[in-house]
Amino acid sequence: MPFRYFERKEHSSIYQKYMIREPEEMRSIIFSYLEKKKNPCGLAVDVGCGTGQSTHFLAAHFQKVVGIDISESQIQEAKSFVSAPNLDFIVGCAENLPFDDNSVDLITSSVAAHWFNIKEFLREGDRVLKPSGCLALYSLHPHYELYYKDCSQRITDALNEFFQFLLYEHGAGSIVGLLIAEYKEIFDAVHYKDKTSYYEVEEEELYLCG
Repeated sequence: MPFRYFERKEHSSIYQKYMIREPEEMRSIIFSYLEKKKNPCGLAVDVGCGTGQSTHFLAAHFQKVVGIDISESQIQEAKSFVSAPNLDFIVGCAENLPFDDNSVDLITSSVAAHWFNIKEFLREGDRVLKPSGCLALYSLHPHYELYYKDCSQRITDALNEFFQFLLYEHGAGSIVGLLIAEYKEIFDAVHYKDKTSYYEVEEEELYLCG
């Protein structure tokens, strides 16, 4: 059963404004991997795309890019920022991707895979990816420091308290646990022989699987 925590329009507007973008180094790792694999650049799909921050950079490298998210409000927000004619956003879920068998060259998921039913998502990935296709999953680690004037320690402590609340009291322990464990459980669930993990990419985690 998919989680549905990003339904309200106000939430999506805030998400679009403040969500952290992927670092340039992360993009370079993905495209270097694709180049090494000599992967075609036909169709790329960004699953759990939210409002599309992690989707736009793919448009310059693929003939067609589709961002997909289960939240209609997130997709509507994403559509208001479309930056290229080959970029589209649709409502859908990670466990039932609306693409033909063997039709996708790259699947990405930015700060989202921990919300999926991983077994079903990976099964769908197997179905829609071409034999030469690639899967790239990356996320943030929840433990980091914030800096702002003379209250850096206080806001860092507040953030850590928030994550502790999610972990132990809000019923989101398994979700936060995946992040704290640096996606190890997800990475282990990927059965591809050619798979690689990267850590500490400009304070962001990247897990890239072939």
